[in-house]
Amino acid sequence: MAKQIFSIQNSLIKQLVQLKEKSRARKNSGLFLIEGQREISLAIKGNYEIETILFYPKLFAEKQLSSLTTQQLNTIEISKDVYHKLAHRETTEGILAVAKVKSLSLAELNLKSKNPLILVAEAPEKPGNIGALLRTADAANVDAVIIANPKTDLYNPNIIRSSVGCVFTNQIATGSTEEVINYLKENNINIYCAALQASVDYHTQDYTKPTALVVGTEATGLSDKWIEHATQNIIIPMQGVIDSMNVSVAAGILIFEAKRQRQFN
Repeated sequence: MAKQIFSIQNSLIKQLVQLKEKSRARKNSGLFLIEGQREISLAIKGNYEIETILFYPKLFAEKQLSSLTTQQLNTIEISKDVYHKLAHRETTEGILAVAKVKSLSLAELNLKSKNPLILVAEAPEKPGNIGALLRTADAANVDAVIIANPKTDLYNPNIIRSSVGCVFTNQIATGSTEEVINYLKENNINIYCAALQASVDYHTQDYTKPTALVVGTEATGLSDKWIEHATQNIIIPMQGVIDSMNVSVAAGILIFEAKRQRQFN
């Protein structure tokens, strides 16, 4: 029988609201909230440790919990008011989880392939863009996604939502730009930077060897350090009026060109 919490004034619920709303609370506690059956299932498959499951029985019946995992989980039945206090979405599924964050250190990145394909994004800010980048990386099954100079923590509910759970399906690491460049060089990974300066058309390059595709923000592009250390700067030829496109769209074009080339090697 699950424990029951029906008051939004409950101390645990107040703590969970902080996890939902405050990056500092997530960092200090090492915990974060996951909303939705698909996202929770992906987190479990991604070996995230789930501390607690909270469910609103009119939307998600207790007997459905067994479909998530065979593990014995701490479960709490919550009221409609408590659920809506914690839920982030307008469309509701009636289930949330409290999970432990994973270390996103470069030192713990485990590249299983000897010929990795890596997506690097420098200083992305918009959760929607980060989510789209993670979805694209998952679709292409890249070996890792590295966020250089992150501006937000990856356990932000907006990122989890916009990535449709791909936060949990990708191998992710974060670090400063200098740390990421050093990591790539130490592992003999070629660095292809999407940049306007001294660039060649992206499809003229060979991505069949260990490759990092590096994208920056739409507003400012990549910092000078990337340009200095690039194996080659690359550009997607633009045929319209504007000179840039959404960062996740650009990343998708580059990644799938690399995947296309690798099919024939």
